[in-house]
Amino acid sequence: MEKIKKINWEVLFISTAESIKDAVAEACVGGVDLSEVDLSGVDLRGANFSKADLSRAVLLEADLREANLSKADLSRAVLLEADLREANLSKADLRGADLRDADLRGANLSKADLRGAILREADLRGADFSVANLAGVDFSGAVLHGADFSGADLCEADLRGVEKI
Repeated sequence: MEKIKKINWEVLFISTAESIKDAVAEACVGGVDLSEVDLSGVDLRGANFSKADLSRAVLLEADLREANLSKADLSRAVLLEADLREANLSKADLRGADLRDADLRGANLSKADLRGAILREADLRGADFSVANLAGVDFSGAVLHGADFSGADLCEADLRGVEKI
């Protein structure tokens, strides 16, 4: 399996956000390992990363609105200030991921594994965490209004300063 550390968009002669999404989606379909890839600030709205390996990827301020990340490996990924509104992260592996200040309003994280993830100051309004493993998650300062935690494991989760559950 080929491994990409950083995608050089200039070499690929990509000029639009739509073609970036297409190039990344094609790489995922082709079995390319995207672990540790740097996609900071890239517009990936609606992209299909289902079952993709994005472990330790850097997605600072990436736009992943409505993206399909179901069953994706995002363990130890850096998603600071990422926009994940309405994204599908069901059954995703987010162990140890850094999602500080991320926007996950309306995101589906049902049955996801977020053990040890950092969601400090994240906007989680209306997010679905049903049956998710949230053991040891740092929710400090997060906005949780309307989030669904039914059946979730919140053992040792840090809920200090959360706006509302």
